[in-house]
Amino acid sequence: MGLALPASVEWAARCASDGEFCLAARHWTGGLVLEIGDRSIALRLEQGRVAPGAPESENGVMTLSAPASLWARLLAPVPPPFYNDIGAAWGQGLKRGGDPVLHAQYHAAAMRAVELLRPAGLKPDPARDEAAVQGTFDAPVGRYVHLNLGGHDHRIYYEEAGRGIPLLLHHTAGAHGSQWRHLFEYPEITGRFRLIAYDLPCHGKSLPPVTRSWWAEDYRLEGEFLRSVPLTLMDALGLEQPVFMGCSVGGLLALDLAARHPDRFRAVVSLEGALRIGGDLEDYSELWHPQVGNEYKARLMDSVMAPTSPRAYRKETSFVYASCWPPAFLGDLYYYVEDYDLTDRAGDIDTGRVGVHILSGEYDYSGTPELGHAAHQAIPGSTWAEMKGMGHFPMSENPERFMEYLLPLLDRICDA
Repeated sequence: MGLALPASVEWAARCASDGEFCLAARHWTGGLVLEIGDRSIALRLEQGRVAPGAPESENGVMTLSAPASLWARLLAPVPPPFYNDIGAAWGQGLKRGGDPVLHAQYHAAAMRAVELLRPAGLKPDPARDEAAVQGTFDAPVGRYVHLNLGGHDHRIYYEEAGRGIPLLLHHTAGAHGSQWRHLFEYPEITGRFRLIAYDLPCHGKSLPPVTRSWWAEDYRLEGEFLRSVPLTLMDALGLEQPVFMGCSVGGLLALDLAARHPDRFRAVVSLEGALRIGGDLEDYSELWHPQVGNEYKARLMDSVMAPTSPRAYRKETSFVYASCWPPAFLGDLYYYVEDYDLTDRAGDIDTGRVGVHILSGEYDYSGTPELGHAAHQAIPGSTWAEMKGMGHFPMSENPERFMEYLLPLLDRICDA
């Protein structure tokens, strides 16, 4: 399959003039080599600056290789699902050569260099016009509540807005409740629901407790503790029969709560949910490595978002990952890949007692649409839909398109 690729010198010029690439490639000495079938294209770097010619040695060189047919999808103006990013394409046959730590350190630069090979044609959805008169306040109000969790006092930060049916909002792994900020600004939601978005302990503004030496302990998010957070928060706030909506880790938690505490909730909405993700936490060790910064986590999140989502919102979603406590993401994934498994009890969930609704993003290669649909089939009476043109973070990467799927669900919950 033929690909119209620029010469290495032209590609180098594009990278050298691109601010995003130059920032991501800072201090990189070595280079990037793309092996595209029987062809190759190379980029040389000296202390983060693009230099003429090909890399002179293998030191500091990252190689990405795949058949031309895979590259054709990856370099398409609008890449198809799971070919939108090198992080996604690993699972489709893209091979990495070189030091794994180097790949993590300069993943953002490598992906931006790949993007600069794509022809024009991608037109992301526009971001909402958020211009407001100076001094205007957004809808949510934030405060702290003290919760006893695991025998320790935790100051849990949450934000809320709206009135009506309580709707608890649980963020993704390694992030915090700001991911839900767009939902607070839709009157068609806040006119019927009291939205409450909270930060897990050690996430966002929920600081660690002062009564334990958390800095000397491995952080691992276990199911029993995780489930206790929304349940204890509900008791503290006097919430009766709330709706629970979570994404990723929160999406798994939604189904977990439906299985174990069906009488506590009116309904659950599982975004990017599944019966089991599976895996080994060791496979994710580069997410908390002393030579790899949070920038890797941030850019890696682009691989599970749709390329057509507004660029500003995709970068904002990634920004949240760059600003969190370094061990949080890896520790949260313990629940996501090892601790959580609902395969043996999903069929026992009684949707006559608690409504179960599952939404899966088309571009999410982690909580794939196939996994979401399988969960729906295993839970009698549940609903499921694939969200076209969206990825792993529908509420933050493309809120306008997310409303097309969420509002009908909320109507159904109100009418139940």
